[in-house]
Amino acid sequence: MDDLPLLLGVGAGVVLVSVLAVRLSTRVGLPSLLIYLAIGVALGESGLGIRFDDAGLTQALGVAALVLILADGGLSTRWTTVRPALGLGVALSTIAVAVSIGVTGLALWALLGLDLRIAFLWGAVLSSTDAAAVFSVLRNLGLKGRLVGALELESGLNDAPVFLAVVLLSSTAALSWTDPLLVVYELVAGGLLGGALGRLGALGLRRAALPATGLYPLATLSVCILAFASAQLLHASGLLATYVAALVLGNSTLPHREGSRSFAEGLGWLAQIGLFVLLGLFVSPDRLGAALVPALIAGAVLLFAARPLSVVAAAAFARVPWREQAFLSWAGLRGAVPIVLALIPLTEGLPGAQALVDAVFVLVVVLVLVQGTTLPLVARALGLAGDSKVEEIEVDAAPLDTLRADLLQMTVPEGSKMHGVYVRELRLPEGSGLSLVVRDGASFTPQDASRIQEGDQLLVVTTETARAAAEERLRSVDRSGRLARWRGDTGGSPSLRRRRDGEDGTAPGTMER
Repeated sequence: MDDLPLLLGVGAGVVLVSVLAVRLSTRVGLPSLLIYLAIGVALGESGLGIRFDDAGLTQALGVAALVLILADGGLSTRWTTVRPALGLGVALSTIAVAVSIGVTGLALWALLGLDLRIAFLWGAVLSSTDAAAVFSVLRNLGLKGRLVGALELESGLNDAPVFLAVVLLSSTAALSWTDPLLVVYELVAGGLLGGALGRLGALGLRRAALPATGLYPLATLSVCILAFASAQLLHASGLLATYVAALVLGNSTLPHREGSRSFAEGLGWLAQIGLFVLLGLFVSPDRLGAALVPALIAGAVLLFAARPLSVVAAAAFARVPWREQAFLSWAGLRGAVPIVLALIPLTEGLPGAQALVDAVFVLVVVLVLVQGTTLPLVARALGLAGDSKVEEIEVDAAPLDTLRADLLQMTVPEGSKMHGVYVRELRLPEGSGLSLVVRDGASFTPQDASRIQEGDQLLVVTTETARAAAEERLRSVDRSGRLARWRGDTGGSPSLRRRRDGEDGTAPGTMER
């Protein structure tokens, strides 16, 4: 108990510095994970002298952090964004993973003289991309087409098959022809279980009248964690079950859905900070010099052979233009996941596992520095970066159970084309209406002649049946102003509008259902 104030103070200080580092990393265009890792190294044995070398505990905490990160990723992923890229995203998470393991394993077996099974283990550990690393760099690029959806799906789905491959290759038991069938079972069972629990969770949350708003985010996140635990107990993929359950919940009509997403995002950031600091604390800088050459060789193989070939294989049936394939090849950033996966053979006592952990740590830092600094340049050179970042407004909902109605709350963002629009020009659907505006701390009941301004907080009352149409109308006016419908903007996400306009290979006017 005497050390508790010190531990809490150090922990709070680390989190505070890490949160402030997010702004710095955004300005310089680098993933904040490098700063978190540096904080961990500074606290470790070569810095302040904190010695931490428990691989088993680090792995367990790492997997727990990955569960929270995947839950955040699934809850914040909009189905209308990823749906056009569903086939490509799944292919990148399966076909590309298999190709990457094979190419990397064979190359490292030939170049580094590793045992063939150990070489494939290196390939498996290095084949998983990292959502936190990818999107901390991509968030300001305004990427065109289906690239964002494909990268989101890949980073959320590929952890599961890679984790299973690493576990199999780390075992001392001989590999069997039934192992691929086991992997397929675990993935299918995990996906189905996650989808079922997500649907049941959404149904239960809609029917439950919880006494406090803050209980809805807790319940939502608990469903995601329950999906992981249930799948693991049934010998299915817990990581895949977590992501699928979160994806279903995040795209269901839930009370206080945006509040749940914000809560999960905060926990996701905390998990990332804790995980990267822990990994930086675990690594020993004295050993990293010896790992530099193997890491650089593995990085070159991964960057210039394994990743491009795996993207070509995954995109073979998706008709992906070569520019997008080139960008996807360069956007395969690695982060915490490979380091956590490298701890699995270390806890199993596999020979050479410590060298793998050290090499992966060096490689992650090198690849983030190389790819992270050049990714915006590559996007612009390939003509894939937009002029500005496209943001969807957030519309939060609170249920009015006895009235069978919802309250929609939104804030008019800076640069919104809703600025200057008269209330009568909103043309909200029948069954909904703007009931209150909060401006500069003062609230008033708007009239038809009232004009909306940037920074206004709007409160819309809508019936359950009109809620979806009201949300779409608010988003369309936010993007296109009072003439949104005349310009063809009928709501939904940018990817949904592209499908309606025929830009994704469908006939103009084709609607997603």
